[in-house]
Amino acid sequence: MSPFLAELFGTAFLILLGDGVVANVVLRETRGHNSGWIVITAGWACAVTIAVYCVNSISGAHLNPAVTIALAATGAFPWTQVLPYIVAQVLGGFLGAVIVWLAYLPHWSVTPEADRKLAVFSTIPAIRKPGPNFLAEAIGSFALVFGILAVFSPGNFVPGSDLAKGFGPVLVGAIVWAVGLSLGGPTGYAINPARDLGPRIAHLVLPIPGKGSSDWAYSWIPILGPIVGGVIAAFTYKLIWKA
Repeated sequence: MSPFLAELFGTAFLILLGDGVVANVVLRETRGHNSGWIVITAGWACAVTIAVYCVNSISGAHLNPAVTIALAATGAFPWTQVLPYIVAQVLGGFLGAVIVWLAYLPHWSVTPEADRKLAVFSTIPAIRKPGPNFLAEAIGSFALVFGILAVFSPGNFVPGSDLAKGFGPVLVGAIVWAVGLSLGGPTGYAINPARDLGPRIAHLVLPIPGKGSSDWAYSWIPILGPIVGGVIAAFTYKLIWKA
């Protein structure tokens, strides 16, 4: 499998399980209806862990444009590969969201709330204020990227070692869970442009009864916020590590 296909497949798998747990919690008449935020954050943590295991040995399992751009900005990833990776990630996000729609097909028509349907696909802020929402996404993404870089620093793992490959994805999932529990409240913690954009496009085009708006006026925040936070995190880590 090429790195492009690996990023596509890995991101699709990530969204299948991540958006899937949201659907299970927010859509009506599911077995997990109203089971709460802990279930959502735990589901996303497991989704990230499994998706990273699936493709880590092929593409490095970025699965997130913010991670890809942050690594490229600090010279740890070639800029020539950035656009193909991002395209693959967004396409994977779209594909994963379509499969979630199919998996929960009977539940769309029995869920009258349009905002719940959108929440399966994309993030919605708890209090809509663009500046604070952007800041929350940037802070959450800083924590994600800095945490990943710190966990895999040479002081903790020998780069490329069997231990890093075998146990590393679990730690990435733990970081995502921590970010969701601690920093996810204001915006629903996209912390990944592909995780929000690909499924938002799916929400736009899929025949979902009573789905309402795809909220494109908000969509720039979960795209730019994670990129800004991720790049700052990568430079901060590099500065501290070199110091």
